[in-house]
Amino acid sequence: MPEDGTSLSYGGSGVDREVAARAKSRIAQLVESTRTADVVSRAGGFGGLFRVPVGYRKPVMVSSADGVGTKLKVAMMAGRHDTVGVDLVNHCVNDILVEGARPLFFLDYIGMGRLEHDIVEALVEGLATGCRDNECVLLGGETAEMPDFYEPGEYDLAGFIVGMVDEDARPGAHRVQAGNVLIAFESSGFHTNGYSLLRRLFFDRLEMSVEDRYPDSDESIGDVLLRPHRSYAPMLLPLIEHGRVRALAHITGGGVPENLVRVLPEDVRARVDSASWSVPPEFAAVQRLGRVERDEMFLTFNMGVGMIVVVAQEDADSVLGDLRSGGVSAWIIGALEAGAREVVIT
Repeated sequence: MPEDGTSLSYGGSGVDREVAARAKSRIAQLVESTRTADVVSRAGGFGGLFRVPVGYRKPVMVSSADGVGTKLKVAMMAGRHDTVGVDLVNHCVNDILVEGARPLFFLDYIGMGRLEHDIVEALVEGLATGCRDNECVLLGGETAEMPDFYEPGEYDLAGFIVGMVDEDARPGAHRVQAGNVLIAFESSGFHTNGYSLLRRLFFDRLEMSVEDRYPDSDESIGDVLLRPHRSYAPMLLPLIEHGRVRALAHITGGGVPENLVRVLPEDVRARVDSASWSVPPEFAAVQRLGRVERDEMFLTFNMGVGMIVVVAQEDADSVLGDLRSGGVSAWIIGALEAGAREVVIT
């Protein structure tokens, strides 16, 4: 017995089972909203069961795990928790899209000090929205309540995705060669990268709040910084599955230079024309107000480019035409040439 003679309980240690039960009930409804015919299990089990899809000649499973980074801090400051769930799903979908994979199912992890029902529901609502938009199943996950581990109101969010691709149809460096053309896809903003610098600039140096107007914009800082990470799967999967895409680079941390080089063979150089697009004003404001060097901007942020696709030169015009007819903002950003494996931005 404890020295004071009282009996210990889990609730007395900071874990509220009733709140957890209510949260799990709502989570189950959201999980069911993403269900497809390939799901075998029901929400609430010990594991998620998913049938292997038919129609693949040489099926290869593709998996990835990621988080949202310190963008979560902005969500906590703004009290808006649904968009970061969309961010997480879309980021993971884009990562396996680079391998040509169609997303199958997604798992999440949410950790917080004391379970707050409304926050958990908003997070899972965003996850479910992202999964439905990408025709992906929210198959399961974990919500961990850990008193004394997180500060009040803080939480962590991580995601795990599995997709499928035909091995012989997989894009990548093995299909890339000099003479190929680079097509860029517009980002929706900062996506999920560079937020430590953004928070330092706006909230520490400039002493602004999420409600203040973003410089050179009619939107608030919270609105701009919490725009969801764009998914490129709906627009690119048809092109990939018809063999019109040779490789893809998801422009995340490290920007264009450090991500595009990952899909280049040793004897190919990428030449990117920075004059081919106008850097969005939200990035220009950060560079000006933070006195950030140009090279640092391109290594920290996507600069308005969320995905770069490598296509054969003879396919470039038709691919662009199909994309634009579908309302997709895309343009030729550069080309590949013989040379040492590197990315040159002119």
